[in-house]
Amino acid sequence: MSGTLERILRLVSAREVKVSEHGYEELAEEGILVREVVERVGEALLVEDYPDYPKGPCVLVLQRDSHGRPVHVVWGIPRGEMSPAVLVTAYRPDPDRWTADLTKRKK
Repeated sequence: MSGTLERILRLVSAREVKVSEHGYEELAEEGILVREVVERVGEALLVEDYPDYPKGPCVLVLQRDSHGRPVHVVWGIPRGEMSPAVLVTAYRPDPDRWTADLTKRKK
């Protein structure tokens, strides 16, 4: 597991979570509930890790909603800060752009 994802899991467990404005917009557009994403982060599967992202370390993870449907979620931690875990965005992965297991981008 990545160090960034471990930190995010600890922060979410401690209820130190923020949802970005973009995150709220994407969640609403996709019909995904914030509560479901936050409550299910412990089941997240790491897809991509960006420890050196300019705005702060972040990860792309595969999660499932309460109906078992896949959701890609970008979680981050602001650069130079210890908290909060920020839900940057979430979306339904496009099967035309991802492998069957939704964990690798198609070339």
